[in-house]
Amino acid sequence: MKNRFLARIQLRILTLIALSALLSAAVTFGLLFLAYILRATHFLSYSVLLRLYYLNNFLGLHKILYMVCGILFLIFILVLSRKWAKNFDQILDGTSKISQGDFHFHVPVYSKNELGDIAQNLNSISSQLQKSIKEERKAVQAKNELITNVSHDLRTPLTSIMGYLRLIEEDRYNDEVELRYYVSIAFDKAIRLDRMVSDLFEYTRVNFGTIQLEYARIDLVQLLSQVSAQFLPQLEERQMEIQLKSEFESIFIEADGDKLVRVFENLISNGLKYGKEGKCIDIRVGKEKNMVVAEVVNYGNPIPEEDLPFIFERFYRVEKSRSIDTGGSGLGLAITKSIVELHNGTIEATSNKNETNFKIMLPMERLPNSR
Repeated sequence: MKNRFLARIQLRILTLIALSALLSAAVTFGLLFLAYILRATHFLSYSVLLRLYYLNNFLGLHKILYMVCGILFLIFILVLSRKWAKNFDQILDGTSKISQGDFHFHVPVYSKNELGDIAQNLNSISSQLQKSIKEERKAVQAKNELITNVSHDLRTPLTSIMGYLRLIEEDRYNDEVELRYYVSIAFDKAIRLDRMVSDLFEYTRVNFGTIQLEYARIDLVQLLSQVSAQFLPQLEERQMEIQLKSEFESIFIEADGDKLVRVFENLISNGLKYGKEGKCIDIRVGKEKNMVVAEVVNYGNPIPEEDLPFIFERFYRVEKSRSIDTGGSGLGLAITKSIVELHNGTIEATSNKNETNFKIMLPMERLPNSR
């Protein structure tokens, strides 16, 4: 690419020199021919002829022709290269402004030549730098939000744990029953704190490229049946049930089974937490061309329309108090979306007064660019 660009510049310079030389030679001989005609027709006055005669004797005709040709050559060089030089000057001005941090500056592209290519490349560099700066600012903002949210969410159960442990340390309890009650609350808060730390750790691994998928051929219907069975105690406690529906006895896909288990565990947990009024969670599995479709549907209160576009963002909660008692870490759906996208799949949510549906589409075979 570099050698080709250099060759184009060299060719343009040689073309400019050759064209200027041809034009200057043509004009010089044209002037010489015109002088002979004027002399033959006696159009020039005697005084002018006399001056030309002395000039010819002093310099010689060939020297005069060389001088005229050289002067014309320089004039044509300046004229023909003016537009090229103007474009080059604009490019230099653009590089100066970009180097000073003005990434909004756009270098005008007037011609489709090598300078036009340079101008377009500079504009592309400027756009990429501007985009990178925006992404960096967004990353810094996201990092600050992450630190703020993590600090808030970790501090709440930690404060509670420390409070109850302080009561125990200072013997501020009436009997063993109250002591066990304090220990039970502290232990429950510690479990929630551990879950939050685990969610945060998994989210960072999934989103910052430190996780690799372990692909295997798995039966998705069987996997969903096993995941559903894990929730029997919670289902019985809430007097709910899971109904797995599929017209296929088996649907095989290439995926990381452990990661998909986490995806459906999150969605079922979400249904248990927010859809208990419906007393049922439906899981539907089917195929669409070369994709497998899995839907997890609960029948609780609908997600507000204004919240629906943001539910897969980290730390976003429909319940705004950020209480750990009314919501999880705020990372479950974000982790779910990230794992699905690692498999080159998609996830979307719809919600109305009848049902809330999380629809996942996954390729049945591993794609070439999969991790």
